[in-house]
Amino acid sequence: MKIIAAEVFVTSPSRNFVTLRITTDDGVTGIGDATLNGRELAVAAYLKEHVAQLLIGKDPHKIEDTWQFLYRSSYWRRGPVTMAAIAAVDMALWDIKGKMANMPVYQLLGGASRNGLRAYGHASGADLESLFDSVREHLELGYKSIRIQTAVPGIKAVYGVAAQAQASGERYDYEPAGRGAFPQEEDWDTRAYLRHLPTVFEAVRNEFGPEIPLLHDGHHRMTPIQAAKLGKALEPYDLFWLEDCTPAENQEGLRLVRQHTTTPLAIGEIFNTVWDYQTLIKEQLIDYVRAASTHFGGISPLKKVMDFAAQYQIKSGFHGPTDISPVGFAAQLHVGLAIHNYGIQEYMQHSDKTNEVFEQSMTFKDGYLHPGDKPGIGVEFNEEAAAAYPYQQAYLPYNRLVDGTVHDW
Repeated sequence: MKIIAAEVFVTSPSRNFVTLRITTDDGVTGIGDATLNGRELAVAAYLKEHVAQLLIGKDPHKIEDTWQFLYRSSYWRRGPVTMAAIAAVDMALWDIKGKMANMPVYQLLGGASRNGLRAYGHASGADLESLFDSVREHLELGYKSIRIQTAVPGIKAVYGVAAQAQASGERYDYEPAGRGAFPQEEDWDTRAYLRHLPTVFEAVRNEFGPEIPLLHDGHHRMTPIQAAKLGKALEPYDLFWLEDCTPAENQEGLRLVRQHTTTPLAIGEIFNTVWDYQTLIKEQLIDYVRAASTHFGGISPLKKVMDFAAQYQIKSGFHGPTDISPVGFAAQLHVGLAIHNYGIQEYMQHSDKTNEVFEQSMTFKDGYLHPGDKPGIGVEFNEEAAAAYPYQQAYLPYNRLVDGTVHDW
């Protein structure tokens, strides 16, 4: 068996996605997700101009060898563009292997370790009343764990709050990347945020009780000492986790956070390789791995980093909003179902347009996800539907402080 074609598709059903399709001489196809929100065309060009021709004539069964070849032969390792491109190849080859074996990918990874994957949804509000309504809506949809994001008095727009104006017409938390030639500028005030957020969690606990697992995303906007202060202030409200409390490129900063709070920490949605996690896992500075299959090199390295984390009782909490296509999302569901140290899966439901382009076997029922039992990854790419939604340039927002300084968004 040999690879005879590697095609790249860029489509925008509600938002932009980059998809790789690999075809073998036996007519078997596999697909992979290479989406990098706001930089999609960089990955598409990397695949088209530098990777596709390297795959022609190769044995699609040699997944590990192909991964190592693409990672090491380029010399310029790591980085989100390179790793998203490699991820797409890795997923597509696992998809082909599953189809050839007539098994879902999770069976090839060791079989299921659980019946389903606990998921959490995104509740948000501009005020407490709308936040409570959003929590109730998610509970009615079946979610048993809820992320809480809220507007902050004095700040015009805050990441993760649905009820904010968005030029694309989509919900802000569904697709914060605005269509156009330049990113939207937003404001930020860390002290206002630190004052306000504990009062929100107090109100949510008073309204909904102590049982619901609650999560929050700090989105990299705090210094380590600010993150430590927030983690300590949130301890009375028993969070499932505090996510991305500080920019994790400074891994030593997590030591300071850990010294001051017992609030569980989740980090890594912008990480690209196991090296980004090495110190955090080895020193047990985090509790949950937030990597995404699409940005981390695919199924193969995601399984490896979780095996490493298992030695330290650290669990998975893979990145799963709608900037991961249904292909990348399904890929990490297969990993989550197979590993022993599964924690929770972020799950934002895709639009009807996206589900038209990506036909899925995945299910969500009573708060639990399952990738389905179709051979391979369990997603098929509808090329005809994709052609109806051409690429649209879009950028994620950025923040400035009151004095005009650019700040982490």
